[in-house]
Amino acid sequence: MCWFSWLFTLWTSSAPSLLLVGLVGRQLGLKVGLQVVQTATCSRWGPPSNQSLFQDGDVIFGGLFSLHYLTPAMDHNFTQLQHYKPCTGLEYAPLQYMYAMVFALEEINDNPTLLPGVKLGYHIFDCCGQPPWAPQAALSLAGGDRDSCNLTGDSGECDHPLPLIIGPASTITSEILSRILGPLSVPLISYSSSCPCLSNRVQFPNFFRTVPSDIYQARAIAQLSIRFNWTWIGAVVENNSYGHTAIKIFQEETEGAGVCLEFIETVSLENIVNDAKRAALAIQASTARVILVFTWYTNVRELFLEVAKINVTDRQFVASEAWSTSSDLLQHSVTRKVASGVLGVAIKSSKIPGFENYLRALHPFHHPSDVFLREFWEAEFRCSPASLSACSGAESLEKVQNVFTDVSQLRVSYNVYLAVYAAAHALHSLLSCPNRDRPAANGSTCSSPKHIRPTELLQHLNNVNFTTPQGEAFYFQDGDIPAQYDLVNWQNTPEGTLKLVLVGRVDGFDIHLNESLIQWNTGSSQVPTSVCSETCPAGTRKSNRKGEPVCCFDCIPCAEGEISNTTGSLHCDQCPLEFWSNENRTACVPRHLDFLSFNETLGITLTTAAVSGAVMTTAVFVVFLRYSQTPVVRANNSELSFLLLVSLKLCFLCSLVFIGRPSVWSCRFQQAAFGISFVLCVSCLQVKTIVVLAAFRSARPGAEALIKWFGPGQQRGSVCLLTCVQVIICAVWLSLSPPVPKRDLGFHGSKVTLECSMTSVVGFSLILGYIGLLACTCLILAFLARNLPDNFNEAKLITFSMLIFCAVWVAFVPAYISSPGKYTVAVEIFAILASSYSLLICVFAPKCFIIILRPEKNTKKHLMAR
Repeated sequence: MCWFSWLFTLWTSSAPSLLLVGLVGRQLGLKVGLQVVQTATCSRWGPPSNQSLFQDGDVIFGGLFSLHYLTPAMDHNFTQLQHYKPCTGLEYAPLQYMYAMVFALEEINDNPTLLPGVKLGYHIFDCCGQPPWAPQAALSLAGGDRDSCNLTGDSGECDHPLPLIIGPASTITSEILSRILGPLSVPLISYSSSCPCLSNRVQFPNFFRTVPSDIYQARAIAQLSIRFNWTWIGAVVENNSYGHTAIKIFQEETEGAGVCLEFIETVSLENIVNDAKRAALAIQASTARVILVFTWYTNVRELFLEVAKINVTDRQFVASEAWSTSSDLLQHSVTRKVASGVLGVAIKSSKIPGFENYLRALHPFHHPSDVFLREFWEAEFRCSPASLSACSGAESLEKVQNVFTDVSQLRVSYNVYLAVYAAAHALHSLLSCPNRDRPAANGSTCSSPKHIRPTELLQHLNNVNFTTPQGEAFYFQDGDIPAQYDLVNWQNTPEGTLKLVLVGRVDGFDIHLNESLIQWNTGSSQVPTSVCSETCPAGTRKSNRKGEPVCCFDCIPCAEGEISNTTGSLHCDQCPLEFWSNENRTACVPRHLDFLSFNETLGITLTTAAVSGAVMTTAVFVVFLRYSQTPVVRANNSELSFLLLVSLKLCFLCSLVFIGRPSVWSCRFQQAAFGISFVLCVSCLQVKTIVVLAAFRSARPGAEALIKWFGPGQQRGSVCLLTCVQVIICAVWLSLSPPVPKRDLGFHGSKVTLECSMTSVVGFSLILGYIGLLACTCLILAFLARNLPDNFNEAKLITFSMLIFCAVWVAFVPAYISSPGKYTVAVEIFAILASSYSLLICVFAPKCFIIILRPEKNTKKHLMAR
């Protein structure tokens, strides 16, 4: 029946159908009422008959192609679609797609094994690139195609509805038609509608396609951006589900990979001039050097024109399959100026044997009813637009080279070819009935070419699986096909034109790319850089700028002891305790072993001071030995003076044990030598002080026996006793918990200090405490004896020396605790030398002065004078 009769029958059959009529009416601005029953005839509503191509057959396939580019001169209000004006500007590429369908149908008709005895016909409409026109054509195809029919007459008088439609091209049109024809289960097989939304079998159960879903090409472009380290990108997208879905998938795929979009500009065909200007200005103002473009090639043409006007020629464009292989763009002079080096994802190309000969053999004289071929012929050979009378008849496409005759890389045309073969194989499966004369075993009857039920054809399409004439396996996966793409590159030729070069392929989510074949927009093989901030080198870390995208950051050098050995590191890693960062902060190197050595300046200085003190002590010893019989030397037990000089020399020399690489024995010996030497020294001074006090106290009446308790033997015994106490402390300490060499890892730096670790602080504290106890006792006794009547009172000298001694060791404690690394050892050595020098100078310098420079005072009379 005719489409309007079908629409009325559908409306009157059920309530749900009423909803469908309302939907169609809203889509097309159609006013439906009961009064249509009173109309005797109805006509097919849609484009004029000269805008379609028809070939009769047993089964007729519908076809929808966008053969013209310019927008029809009409109001965009869908209720005024009847004010149709013909489209202008025939597009050669879609025209080739249409003839790919015709060629495939003729090839199938000549195939004795595929649909034998069944002739396939076609009815093809031009949608004019506008979604409003497609429903008219689709309803005409789905409802039958008589120019007129009688509603009250026999339904057989009207042509049978078409069971299947090849097309349409755009996603929006596919969505509209799938929803309109879905309740009728009329299959649509699109050759270029790639929106992932159409994979929803719940919403679009009757939709199939021979082009992969955009999810695969968007992910492929995202992987290319990550692969080439393009982290700062601009995007121009179609203002519909095609563009929005593609850029959304791109963002999801690059999330976490440090890729940012500086801008997203949308363009649409209805307002392409203004949109292209706005997008071109955004590209010019952008710092991104890589621009993604997800839109139709006609929009890209306008965009490139605007970009060329403002002379922006340094951008690397990345193309979607919608325009990556557009011959119109490749041959445009503006494109060569602004878009050389384009890298794009393209529909997989293939060959169709015999197709080129078929195209070149076309002639309007052989196909007088083909209005599209007639229009093409008039445009190509500039014959009279009114008729072909001005053509000589000798015109031929044999030598013509243009988009229409170029079959070197068939992409969309091959998709159309596959769609026809898929429909034919599904129909072949449906019509394959072993015994047509008898009902099938399950009670159902066999389908015939004149009674094709779209529901059954839809089921067979879902299960179709065949091998193409090119030897490739073909099948649908929930209406989609396995994703396969080509990766193409626009390259300059010596003639100054652009050519399309295959540089890789995409299989599902896997990319196979030959980077050496790519020629970038700079004309070289060097990958262009498109970043907001240069990748942070090793030894630094990223620091995001406040209020800016994550792709914009500063590079902060790693702190000491931290490294980053990769570029673009988000943080620095702490080195292990025994390692430290090198100068560039790129690797952890072993710490240098550090200790107070004889080779460094501090070690040499302290060694010199210690040796000088020992030499000076030896010199004093020699002087005292030389003048041992003089009163100054013999006063107050010369034996203790010599013993004091020996202990002072040991004090100077023990400081040398602290210098050099610590070892087990040096750590034990240095503290023992220090403690015993100083106790011996302070003991001698204490005994000397006691002797002075005893000598003067014994001169008092009744105290003559006091001096007997401090004779030479008692003095030696007292020194030995006091020293033995320190020896016992040292022996117990060193036997129970001796100091051991240990690496101090707590100090952060490139060096690790090797030091003698005090495993027992108690032992070291007892040594220092005992020395401090003797020193304080000696100081108190000397202070008490300072004013005794004597011209040469040694107690004064001891008092002054012990004051300095105590001051040095009181200052030593905080300095020792707060000093880092090897400087703790230096502080202890300094305290030893300072206190030793104070005793040597304060006690023996005045005596040496008298012995050497004032010998006249070195008499008993002078010493005893008051």
